Amino acid sequence: MKKGRTILIFALLVQSFFPGVGSPLATEPSVQENRVLLIALKMEEAFKEMKDYHCDVEQIFYQEGSADQHFRFTFYFKKNKKIRVDFDAPYPQLSLFYLEGEDRITLVPLRFVRWLRFRLSPDDPRVQTPAGQRINQTDMGYFIGFLIANLRKVPQKEDEFEEDGGQVKFVLWAMDYIKGKSVEKYRIIVSKQHWLPIRIERYDVKGMPLEVISIANYAVNTALDDQVFQP
Repeated sequence: MKKGRTILIFALLVQSFFPGVGSPLATEPSVQENRVLLIALKMEEAFKEMKDYHCDVEQIFYQEGSADQHFRFTFYFKKNKKIRVDFDAPYPQLSLFYLEGEDRITLVPLRFVRWLRFRLSPDDPRVQTPAGQRINQTDMGYFIGFLIANLRKVPQKEDEFEEDGGQVKFVLWAMDYIKGKSVEKYRIIVSKQHWLPIRIERYDVKGMPLEVISIANYAVNTALDDQVFQP
């Protein structure tokens, strides 16, 4: 009896100093969270090795469940956060240029008339996505950081994970990437070729589509010249 009481007291002390240890109510990361976090960390390591990349992007925003605004563009990125966006639709000659640390985006409405340009704040709604995303939130380094941070702080609600040849598909529950106030669902496909996403679907908490991004033709570490990022 005395031995049993000693064990019980020891167990209570462990619970007092190390909450959750040995408790049937303790919440361990699910298998899903561990698998997705492993993929996210691989993405992070791969991105650290990248000096530059460019890709073709198709982005669709939804309003009340129906496709509303549709964009196509080529995205260029070079460390440290040099960004260029060349639109194909709906503004076929528009380019945006941004360098980290600058408080202005250079907007060139006609690429064949380079002297015609405007300087706008990154906070100006005219150079943000319909969801309010700023240009310095658009590179894959930012997205990977968002992915890892939310895997570590937001409980994941369902186990949806699939490896299919050269791709990994999974679901992420995360706080919205603009204000971080509401929970959203992301369905993500990552290519193992460069460990970068090739499709990102965003839904509200009720499952209504908000945004779909398709990314193709990644070219990584092609030694993009700094002149590419000069208006």
